[in-house]
Amino acid sequence: MGKPDDDEAPARVHFGPGFHAAVGRPVDRDAYDRYTGAWSRLFVPSLLVAAEVGAAQRILDVATGPGEAALLALEKVGPSGLVVGADISLPMLDAARTRLADARFRAIVTDGQRLPFADGQFDAVLCQLGLMFFPEPALGMREFRRVLRPHHRAAVCVISAPERVPTWSVLADTLGRYLPDQWDVLHLMFSLADASRLEQLFAAAGFGEISVTRETREHDFATFDEYWAPIEVAPGSLPQAYRALPIALRQAVREEVRRHLAQFEVNGTLVLTTEMLIGAGRA
Repeated sequence: MGKPDDDEAPARVHFGPGFHAAVGRPVDRDAYDRYTGAWSRLFVPSLLVAAEVGAAQRILDVATGPGEAALLALEKVGPSGLVVGADISLPMLDAARTRLADARFRAIVTDGQRLPFADGQFDAVLCQLGLMFFPEPALGMREFRRVLRPHHRAAVCVISAPERVPTWSVLADTLGRYLPDQWDVLHLMFSLADASRLEQLFAAAGFGEISVTRETREHDFATFDEYWAPIEVAPGSLPQAYRALPIALRQAVREEVRRHLAQFEVNGTLVLTTEMLIGAGRA
């Protein structure tokens, strides 16, 4: 693939806090649900089991985004429980507040590496698809441990290795060739794909009874167009980078991704699998 001409060269992408939502722009929750949520929600039940979420508990959901994990956590804690959704991105929290119009859900804008809570305030800490985007994941893990009550659990879900996640890796690789100076940012989602490193983060933060498991889910798209449509409008680092490209380059990226994903077509249906790691530990 040749280098883009100067008049077609893309501008540098300026991501908002957390990388997923542009500053000052609302989050299209429907597009998020079709782009990330369709996969995220498949793993949330296992995350809550790993964190031992139960009735009447106080739950902290770090990097809550539009509230995918918080929604199911609210069902688990029942009428006397509480779920606090923390996120560094205000547009994401606005989407969560709209989705979870419930007195048992409280949203707070904060950095997951510097949580504004006293020690031992929560019965469980969750982090669904967020830790790999932290500048210093070890700081986040120590904060998760600090705000947990003794003997309670934290659980995180992170994306596995690129070859096990064609859903996003093909797009990340393709965009990275057009935006080489942002290759690392576009591949941050895979930064905690090493199970042993994830286990070490838990151990270094002082957790015990640590477990890291791999889980795989499958999702079908009737056509490639169904897979691609949310990328045109969704929040997320990859969609933002794609939309920063000139129209001609966006068309080239789309066709290249289509060619690479053709190997996953079964009778015209695009059948994709995604592996994630779920790590957990006890305070």
